[in-house]
Amino acid sequence: MDHFEHERLDVYKITIEFIAVADDIIEDLPRGRGYLSDQLQRAATSILLNLAEGAGEFASREKARLYRIARRSATECAAIFDVCRSRHLGDSTRLGAGRELLLRIVAMLTRMILNCAEKSAS
Repeated sequence: MDHFEHERLDVYKITIEFIAVADDIIEDLPRGRGYLSDQLQRAATSILLNLAEGAGEFASREKARLYRIARRSATECAAIFDVCRSRHLGDSTRLGAGRELLLRIVAMLTRMILNCAEKSAS
């Protein structure tokens, strides 16, 4: 075995890409907005960590729970982007690129959660 299960997931790779965009946005935040920076950093990291933990889980029900947590963290990041956009706190191009990645991440996680639910139902 030369890789971990989560490393094969496309959603994991996209999330790593998203974290790079989030870091760029964090760097652009003005002084006094540390609360947004901290929250975005924690939420973005939470997506990745819960994906990895879920991929390593055997039980479908627990796997789905971890993927749901990752999905909630992704939507939290989207809300933070909304705050930044409404307060004109970041580069709109970067915020838009991050939002597009989040839409993909949430869609992929939704499919993964539904697949787990089907497996646990059968």
